[in-house]
Amino acid sequence: MADQWWWDLTNGRAVTSAERPRDIEALGPYPTRQAAEDWRSTNKARNEAWDAEDERWAGDDPPDE
Repeated sequence: MADQWWWDLTNGRAVTSAERPRDIEALGPYPTRQAAEDWRSTNKARNEAWDAEDERWAGDDPPDE
């Protein structure tokens, strides 16, 4: 299996599984180093999608016609 990457919150860098800190100090796993380094943009996009779905579900968006 290919190595997974993690974002080390304590040290602010991407690390391999061998260097991974405790769960509470890491985000991941990510398939590549670049994906781990881009965790902020991934998180932002995911949150925006969830917020849009919450608004749709709550009825704040006009109905589709």
